Amino acid sequence: MKKKVAVLLGGFSVEREVSLSSGQGVVKALQELGHEAIPIDVTRDMREFVQNLEIHKPDVVLNILHGRWGEDGCVQGLLEMMNIPYSHSGVLGSALSMNKVISRKICQSEGIRIPEGQVAKLADICAGRVMKPPYVIKPIGEGSSLGVYVILDETSPLPNLQDWPFEDEVLVERYIPGRELHVTVVGEKAIGAIETRTPNSFLDFEAKYTEGKAEHLMPAPVHKDVYAEALSWGEKAHKVLGCRGVSRSDFRYDDTQGEPGLLYYLETNPQPGFTPMSLVPETAAHEGISYAQLVQWMVEDASCRR
Repeated sequence: MKKKVAVLLGGFSVEREVSLSSGQGVVKALQELGHEAIPIDVTRDMREFVQNLEIHKPDVVLNILHGRWGEDGCVQGLLEMMNIPYSHSGVLGSALSMNKVISRKICQSEGIRIPEGQVAKLADICAGRVMKPPYVIKPIGEGSSLGVYVILDETSPLPNLQDWPFEDEVLVERYIPGRELHVTVVGEKAIGAIETRTPNSFLDFEAKYTEGKAEHLMPAPVHKDVYAEALSWGEKAHKVLGCRGVSRSDFRYDDTQGEPGLLYYLETNPQPGFTPMSLVPETAAHEGISYAQLVQWMVEDASCRR
């Protein structure tokens, strides 16, 4: 059945441009499927946002916002209050997943291996009072690798404290050498694990969204037991964090001593990208699920209060 679908895109986080790219792809797919697609560029004017929804009266909202306010439970709460079915995770699942500190603790309590880490003030980390290299600095509630610094040794550049745009407290965790794996979950099932390779020490923002900056290998060419473990942990993270719809969990795989090596959970993205460079559509395509089919699945899966 054809539906009126509002697509939330853009937003006012630092991931605005990524969301615009994802949203444009989703709108095009909806139109190809025969749905009435209504793009809504979300701003800080919540009165205008609510009025747009009241005027258009969509059957479903596809939440294609990325980052703060759109992916962390804030917009989800408004949609719950308006009783409009929406895609991806609910209020709690979104909030838990976007908080790297809380999501790590929950997943570790369920037997998922995580790197050694702690919350600390950025100034203390930069002064060398928290952890010796190699380590990684991460903002607690951002996505798309924004604000991530990998400090391999004493010569690695540190963040400029005066220009740091995020919170003073950050997550610092032990850097895991090896490879980067990403598991896509659709519903309750992991559909595949893809590996990304880049000349850098990790998949940064530029490598994620610039063609030719990263190599994608699907399925990830790792030991079969590690591949199975990655799928299992991706499903478990999706479940214990309370996610729904589509999620993507990221892992580091230390195979420096040979295979099978050790897998480490990093984070779960409750609203992964749908850009031309994004990993979820690529993983789905390898499993025979087209971009449009995945969008159609999200329309049908959209709901409230779960």
